[in-house]
Amino acid sequence: MTSATVTSKGQVTIPVDVRTKLGLRPGSRLAFVPTATGGYEIHSEAASVKDLKGSVPRPSSPVSIDEMADAIATAATADAM
Repeated sequence: MTSATVTSKGQVTIPVDVRTKLGLRPGSRLAFVPTATGGYEIHSEAASVKDLKGSVPRPSSPVSIDEMADAIATAATADAM
């Protein structure tokens, strides 16, 4: 059984094997879900699409729909080769 210690500030270091199994990375959020027996289950929360805002820079100039379609077609033919 894997265990961890709670610090005086209420912090816990999650062991690496648990982080790996849950797919946790820095910034991951956890949900503590009450169970019928009075305990808790820990679940990793899925990130919201809104959390991605600002992670990709805006293009320096607008891209037309035709340019997007051309880029998709070019990538699709490159992948087919």
